Amino acid sequence: MFLQDTPSLLQKDSTISENRMFWETEEKKLDDRVYQATWPGGQKAVDRLTKQGKKPVRDLIQQLIDPGSMFFELGQLAGFGVNYPGGIDDVPCGGVVTGIGKINGNWTMIFGNDSRVKAGAYFPITLKKHMRAQAIAERCGLNCVYIADSAGAFLPMQVDVFPDDGHFGSMFYNMARMSAKGLKQITMSTGGNTAGGAYIVFMACQSVMIDKMSYSFLGGPPLVKMATGEVISAEDLGGARVHTQVSGGADHFCANQDEAVSRVREILALDAPQKIHSHRYADAPPTSPPETIYDLMPSQVHQGIDGRRIIQAIADDSYFIEYKKSYAPGRGDNILTGKIRIKGIPVGVVASNSVGIIFAEAARKAAEWVVRCSQEKTPLLFVQSAPGYMVGSESEHQGIGKYGSDMVRTVACAQVPRIQLVIGPDNGAANYGMCGRAYRPHFLFSTMRARTGVMSGRSAAGVLLSIEEKKREVKGKPMTAEEKQAFSQKMIEKYDGEAHPFFCGSRLLTDRVLKFSEIRDWLGMAFEVSLIEPIGEPAFGNVRF
Repeated sequence: MFLQDTPSLLQKDSTISENRMFWETEEKKLDDRVYQATWPGGQKAVDRLTKQGKKPVRDLIQQLIDPGSMFFELGQLAGFGVNYPGGIDDVPCGGVVTGIGKINGNWTMIFGNDSRVKAGAYFPITLKKHMRAQAIAERCGLNCVYIADSAGAFLPMQVDVFPDDGHFGSMFYNMARMSAKGLKQITMSTGGNTAGGAYIVFMACQSVMIDKMSYSFLGGPPLVKMATGEVISAEDLGGARVHTQVSGGADHFCANQDEAVSRVREILALDAPQKIHSHRYADAPPTSPPETIYDLMPSQVHQGIDGRRIIQAIADDSYFIEYKKSYAPGRGDNILTGKIRIKGIPVGVVASNSVGIIFAEAARKAAEWVVRCSQEKTPLLFVQSAPGYMVGSESEHQGIGKYGSDMVRTVACAQVPRIQLVIGPDNGAANYGMCGRAYRPHFLFSTMRARTGVMSGRSAAGVLLSIEEKKREVKGKPMTAEEKQAFSQKMIEKYDGEAHPFFCGSRLLTDRVLKFSEIRDWLGMAFEVSLIEPIGEPAFGNVRF
């Protein structure tokens, strides 16, 4: 008996090894993309900063946060393949660094213009990234620190960056609104801030400027000369001495960047310590080795997963208290529900399992669980690997539309912190029911296995090919086999390419593309930050039973 079973065991071990090697290779590609995003211009760009007495923005951020603590950088992959006017194919990292770190023990949202990227100019992707970080800060009750060194709005795209809601002015609107809520807005100017960009200095609760490095004015020397005939230097028009000693537009005068960083930390030194609105147990690592999750993730994205083992690989003590475990086997268990702890924080889980297709039974169970967690004020983690809801007459008659809409409604209305982690297919309405971006999760993380799109490339090719064939038949020019094959391949490449985490990351459809080994640390941070603000009372609309 043992000898007969041995080949299958060996095959399983071989598959596990292949899975791990595959994802480690994929994550090396992620490392390469992150390097491109965080090292624009190479050493030459750093050398130019050094000559100006400046440090790269990430070095400043590391000085700013508490020693030995981690900076959780968001949206690293933003801005690749945007193809803006003037031959601007890429805006690495969106031209601005955003992320969460601890200053004097308190979580803080930090923004930093990277002047190595188009002089820190604001493109549409820059604004989207900046707004997303401000939205997280306001929702989670975080102070904001802005390291400002920007050329302002990218003028050739003014219609896309200036006049609308979500454009340049919204940065300052958000600053004003957060300040009114008691969330400190602190600016450390490390370069020029001109025209509208000047408001990031003037609208801050407190501003720090650096001698002969920081400048802030509504109109720079060239505009002043053209408009009034006055000839004046940038320093005399709006330098650090002018605004800290004459105009009063800024508050702290510093000699260099090191002093400015210390001053920002000092400004925030007496803030009350943050507390989370949840009981927290002692942190305990999973019982399985950290690399186990690499073994559990099939290299084929549309292959089914063992959701229970994946949950156990990220949960404290690998402890999963499952809800309705025995309900509707083979249908109801395509979604797993229950509770785990992440870094000591109790969390409700709604997780894809097996092939992930959502049947009516699974949708009912998930909706019920979201309501229960909302009543208990337990935050929710959605682990997404679902290609969609089940279709067909049998499912329609069983109420897949009705129960799927219940799932979507409860997810939309749940007042508890919600975080999505995408580890596989993320298609169709399953994106909605599993708390995709449109459902405004507090944080949304992807992995290299994530594929977010309206449908898979293969499905899209089949649907669109049938439409194209009918069009050609009407014209009396039926498609040849070669044309069908070429059309299908083109659609597969398009839809699968647009679902890839690099594409989604470049357009900020995810807050961070994580390595599997990073999942626990990032989820721990995200739940802790999301629980700083009190949780409101549950309220749901008209659920169909």
